[in-house]
Amino acid sequence: MNALVSTTPRFSHATDSLRNIAQDMLDYAKQRGASAASVEVSEGFGLGVTVRQGEVETIEYNRDKGLGITVYIGQQRGNASTSDFSPQAVRDSVDAALSIARYTAQDDCSGLPDADMLAHDCPDMDLYHPWDLPVDAAIVLAQQCEQAALEADKRISNSEGATINLHEAQFVSANSLGFMGGFPTSRHSLSCAVIAGPDDAMERDYWYAVARDAKDLPTVTHVGRIAAERAVRRLNARQLKTMQVPVLFEAPIASGLLGNFVSAVSGGSLYRKSSFLLDQMDKQIFSPHINISDIPDIRKGLASSPFDDEGVQTQRRVIVENGVLRGYFLGSYSARKLGMRTTGNAGGNHNLILKPSRGSAGKLAGEKSDELDFAGLLKNMSRGLLVTELLGQGVNQVTGDYSRGAAGFWVEHGEIQYPVHEITIAGNLKDMFRDIVAVGNDVMVQGSRQCGSILIENMTIAGC
Repeated sequence: MNALVSTTPRFSHATDSLRNIAQDMLDYAKQRGASAASVEVSEGFGLGVTVRQGEVETIEYNRDKGLGITVYIGQQRGNASTSDFSPQAVRDSVDAALSIARYTAQDDCSGLPDADMLAHDCPDMDLYHPWDLPVDAAIVLAQQCEQAALEADKRISNSEGATINLHEAQFVSANSLGFMGGFPTSRHSLSCAVIAGPDDAMERDYWYAVARDAKDLPTVTHVGRIAAERAVRRLNARQLKTMQVPVLFEAPIASGLLGNFVSAVSGGSLYRKSSFLLDQMDKQIFSPHINISDIPDIRKGLASSPFDDEGVQTQRRVIVENGVLRGYFLGSYSARKLGMRTTGNAGGNHNLILKPSRGSAGKLAGEKSDELDFAGLLKNMSRGLLVTELLGQGVNQVTGDYSRGAAGFWVEHGEIQYPVHEITIAGNLKDMFRDIVAVGNDVMVQGSRQCGSILIENMTIAGC
């Protein structure tokens, strides 16, 4: 991947300019009667190029900026935002937020974070890597990606295109307790989607990669070839009869199970009592060999940050220890609702990583789950369903009931036999978490939640 570091200014405003705007807003809010306030000022830009059948389909360029302020009058709260950085617009936004606050009800849980929780040490986590990518060069990369997919197999019959994206941003966050911090970030990606097979027998699949630094992206030909391979292997799919068997979630979609978990142990769900994991702190909710950690300080991490959305210092935390729930995801408001303290997760989880305990044994074949690659997981499962695609949103976060449309592959004797489609997999997340047999080492870093493929002992497959 051709990634060059820029030597020219990338943003319209210097960092000091954003800091001055933030401080001016805080000062004006105090002058106008606010007892406390917080503000964020940001700007960013991006380039997106999509080609299809070798021709440019879209070129998108965006440059955005914005600021938002939250003010408190005692325990009354108001918020306003604008994309205009002029002094008058800034003052108007503060006045609007104050006007809203004066007409809202008091809430004894509202307010800024506790001062002793705010970040004072903000180390560089290597999150900004500008990519000098002219539009012409982006077009060439996208064409090469798509061409690699089209040439990978003669059964590739069409393309939905290949896309190159780059995005860079900077922000400053501050509050009236004296916190002020911010930094630039980058996020670059490439993707490709193709169609295999003729007429009514066509199958579609895709692949993508994302990184802070374009140098860490795989080659465009690699992404294109994987997209083609994934589309071709789905040809001649069959249906299955209704049954109960082990289910293996492929790594790219297994992270969705972590998303269900995060939602269930996040403050909003907990204090609203809309979670299937209420009152489970220090109780066994996963298989004993499962460990999950929230790690905010990974260099170049896609969700790394020295502080959360409220300016609270982030820290490494064990969320699940040997299957036992040890932590929630809380911001200041939800923490107060629960009679607790913020965990530095205003805005969500950071880099959430699931790892099996060393020496743990899978239930199906007795192999050590921490030593299994993808082939080892198939062997451990022996007979069952490999899920590579999920459809629909059939997850009830209150009860944990889980029902999703799915496609994938049928496995016998530890080997993939044929593709399957038009099926539904069902279970309950509480049972699914406890019935995790093994977690593979085939980790895909494509977002903030990272894990290998996950093998679950038993689920219901509804077919023909």
